[in-house]
Amino acid sequence: MTDAQTAPRPKSAADPAARGSEDLWLNAAYEVLVTAGVDAVKVMPLAQALGLSRTSFYWHFKDREALLAALLDKWEAKNTGNLVARTRAYAETINEAIYNVFDCWLTRELFDSRLDFAIRNWALGDGAVKAKLQRTDEARIAAIREMFERFGYASGHAETRALTLYYTQIGYISMMVAEPRDIRIARMPAYVETFSGHAPEAAETARFMARHADS
Repeated sequence: MTDAQTAPRPKSAADPAARGSEDLWLNAAYEVLVTAGVDAVKVMPLAQALGLSRTSFYWHFKDREALLAALLDKWEAKNTGNLVARTRAYAETINEAIYNVFDCWLTRELFDSRLDFAIRNWALGDGAVKAKLQRTDEARIAAIREMFERFGYASGHAETRALTLYYTQIGYISMMVAEPRDIRIARMPAYVETFSGHAPEAAETARFMARHADS
C-alpha cells in the first residue's frame, strides 16, 4: 500500500465537519455583531475566524442577509420572548411581578443587554431594522402594561408605569451604565417602589435576592 493510499483524504464541503453547523456560524456572527457592529458581520472574515471555507457557509444560509435575519430572530426569541414570559410569570402581587421582570436585567440567559445594544446601533443605519425595533419595543411595553393592568392599575397609569420601567432599563443599556451588580441589586427594592407605587414586602424582596445570591 502506498503513502497516497494511506494518507487521509482532505475534507470536502460535503463533510459536516468541514462546514461547521448553523449554530457555529450564528454564534460567530453574534460575537462580531456585539463587539464590532453589523458592518463587520461578513462571510469571509467569519469563515477565516472559524477555520472553514467560505463556500461552507452556504450549506446553512442562503446569503449574508439570511444570516443577519437569523441574528434578528435570535434577538427577538431570547430578549423579547423571555421578557414577555417574565411579565406573565406567576406572582401574587405587582411587586413580585416587577421582580420577575427584573430577573431579565440580572440574568444574561434571559436577556442579553449587549445584543440589545448592538441591535439598537444597527437600527440607526437600517430602516427595516429600525421598524422591527420599534415594533419589538411596543410589544415589550404592551406586555409590561398588561402586567400592571392584571393587578388593577387603570389603563393610563399602567401605560405610564410600563414606559417608566422599560425606558429606565433601555437607558441603562443605551448609556452603557457600568454599575456594580451588588449595587444595582441593592437599589432594586427602591426601583420596585418607584414603578409600582408600593414598597415591596420584606419577603418579596428576600425571595428575589435569594434567586440572585449566587449569580
